[in-house]
Amino acid sequence: MSFPRTRLRRLRRTASLRRMVRETRVSRDDLVLPLFAVEGRGVREPVPSMPGVYRHSVDQLADEAKRVRDHGLPAVILFGIPDAKDARGSGADDANGIVQRATAAIKAAEPELCVITDVCLCEYTDHGHCGIVEAEQVRNDPSVERLALTAVSQARAGADVVAPSDMMDGRVGAIRTALDSNGFEEVVILSYAAKYASAYYGPFRDAAESTPAFGDRRAYQMDPPNQREALREMRLDLEEGADILMVKPALPYLDVLAEARRAFEVPLAAYHVSGEYAAILAAAERGWLDGERAMDEALVAIKRAGADLILTYAAKDVAARLD
Repeated sequence: MSFPRTRLRRLRRTASLRRMVRETRVSRDDLVLPLFAVEGRGVREPVPSMPGVYRHSVDQLADEAKRVRDHGLPAVILFGIPDAKDARGSGADDANGIVQRATAAIKAAEPELCVITDVCLCEYTDHGHCGIVEAEQVRNDPSVERLALTAVSQARAGADVVAPSDMMDGRVGAIRTALDSNGFEEVVILSYAAKYASAYYGPFRDAAESTPAFGDRRAYQMDPPNQREALREMRLDLEEGADILMVKPALPYLDVLAEARRAFEVPLAAYHVSGEYAAILAAAERGWLDGERAMDEALVAIKRAGADLILTYAAKDVAARLD
């Protein structure tokens, strides 16, 4: 009987051999932890649909920032939930707004921690949409003006990176111009360049209280079947001044991420969103799969597809398991 001379199983035989020839590794430096800031004091409120995720008041975020640094993570991304909302999202660019105060608190506690701020209006509007609404239609250009003001306000509060997530046309260029003209030339723009109108955002909308009061976001977020359009979005955002491009969600759009990696030489981010995270934990709670292994496998897949940065609610747990 003839046996193969080439046996690929040889290099899989032991844990040490597998480690030595491993092609893709997730490190702590790849991970960004999303944080939710709320009003009040002493608040550390669990998000029921995302086990292990909390909403923190500003006074609690300094301690959370220290825990993030203790885990060796380089960055957080901040989302704010104000007490008061209105039609134009006035709280978004308020110098004393929830994200602005949270940013200042985190930078005071951990100056070396990179603070990324979400630039959008959905958490601040009473209708829950990502821009200014007229006759139940989201208006692009008035929304872009508000987003540019918001980015400058967040940069003034100490944000290292601003991350527009609204999917309005031209917002990256407007934000870059506004930042530069206000002395924030070195603030990075991480653009949610290919953000799809996904079913995987449900738990986030519970946490951020940003479910639209009417309609949905399909008129401005991307249509899930489209890949070529995503590359057009990314190319336009680069031309407008984006420094980092994001694909969101991550796992259902690994093909888009891989195409972007082939097309662009800039850093790429992917958001392992709330529904992806919650689905793994829900299955693990029922004993249907090994939650830690499934989470690790998901993040490796995202990294293998081409992500340099992975935004994930599992960042601290995964960091604790890394060598």
